Amino acid sequence: MTLHPKGLQTDASLHRRIEKLERINAALMSHVERSMDQRGSAYSLFQTAIMLEGRVRTRTEELTGLMHRLERSNEALAIAKEEAETANRSKTRFLAAASHDLLQPVNAARLSISALTDLDVPPEARTIAGQVERGLQTIEDLIKTLLDISKLDAGIVRPQLQPIFLPDLLAELAESFKPFAERKNLRLSVRCPDLAAISDVVLLRRILQNLVSNAVRYTRTGGIVLAARPRDGGVRVEVTDTGCGIAPEDRDLVFDEFFRGGTRTGASDEPGLGLGLSIVRRMAQALDHPLTLRSRPGHGTRVALALPVSAVPAAAAPPAPVATRLSGAHVLVVENDASTADALARLLQNWDARVSTFRDLAGVRAAIEAGAAPPDILVLDYHLDDGACGLAVAAYFSALRGAPLPVIVTTADHTGAVEAQVAATGAELVRKPIKPAQLRSLLTYMLA
Repeated sequence: MTLHPKGLQTDASLHRRIEKLERINAALMSHVERSMDQRGSAYSLFQTAIMLEGRVRTRTEELTGLMHRLERSNEALAIAKEEAETANRSKTRFLAAASHDLLQPVNAARLSISALTDLDVPPEARTIAGQVERGLQTIEDLIKTLLDISKLDAGIVRPQLQPIFLPDLLAELAESFKPFAERKNLRLSVRCPDLAAISDVVLLRRILQNLVSNAVRYTRTGGIVLAARPRDGGVRVEVTDTGCGIAPEDRDLVFDEFFRGGTRTGASDEPGLGLGLSIVRRMAQALDHPLTLRSRPGHGTRVALALPVSAVPAAAAPPAPVATRLSGAHVLVVENDASTADALARLLQNWDARVSTFRDLAGVRAAIEAGAAPPDILVLDYHLDDGACGLAVAAYFSALRGAPLPVIVTTADHTGAVEAQVAATGAELVRKPIKPAQLRSLLTYMLA
């Protein structure tokens, strides 16, 4: 059979078309497969995104819950802190009020004991009076220390920073502790070049008093050195003793309340109250003066306080006035506590002063209007009956005479407001319990 050329051409054309269609079909199938793969991947990604979104939502809810709990915890902490601060302030106010009432009878007793020792009494009576005096001093120290701790914890102590000439301060401290050191045959020396530091003179003196007192108490042989020297751009004040030392396990405890080293070591015949170093730590923190302690049992202890150096030299302290007799001076006393007034009158009379005592301004006014002799100096209790203030008596005499009288204000109220009010009137403040030597020196100085 013979094929016609036209038929051959048609078959070839069909084959080409089939091949073309097959290529097109293959391309379409490949495209469809790729599209299906892409859709599958997109679906997979979609599922993954949904899963991750769920996890993110869960973690966000957990984080939000934690934040809410943290906010509630912070609120609770803030409330607790405020409650603690309020409790601290209330405790301080209570202790201040209680201290005033407790120190009044202590003041009367100390004045009476001092008046007794001025009399011609047998030696046995003087010995007993001395024992009573030491007991009263311990009570006074405990009350004042507890009040100081309360004030420091409540954060109401505001240091008054100023340049302090250290040689004068250290010499004064050494002189005041010299009799106690000599009684135990101890050397007490001062090493201090002409240095001035920045601190609060009252708080710094209290810190060093407590440190020296502790050193004398717990040292049997040797001595104590009170020193100041430049160090690291500042000033380091040190109290070093040759006492019993402090065991390593006790070094973190000595600054705690009521820790008594003498009870454990047997180094002291008269252990303290256990509050001195606690006060030292609190006052050093209030002043921002770093405190360090180094000790070797059986060799001694060194306590150091770091102070900023003063660029401005501080002036040396003026010499203290010399006390003389008060013979003939008329002292007018206003005191609402009968036992205190009686003890103070006897003490002043022992110093040859003429004394008039009254309970309030009304009694003073009645006596003056009746022709009583005018006083030379006033000794006034700050808190009188029915909320009255002793400063009103000073104002009365100032208006009566046209000029102020010398005034000493006595009080067991240790608040800053009272101190500021007394200072504003130009009067001198003496805190109860009154120390007779301090009162006598001040009276003599003001009457000179």
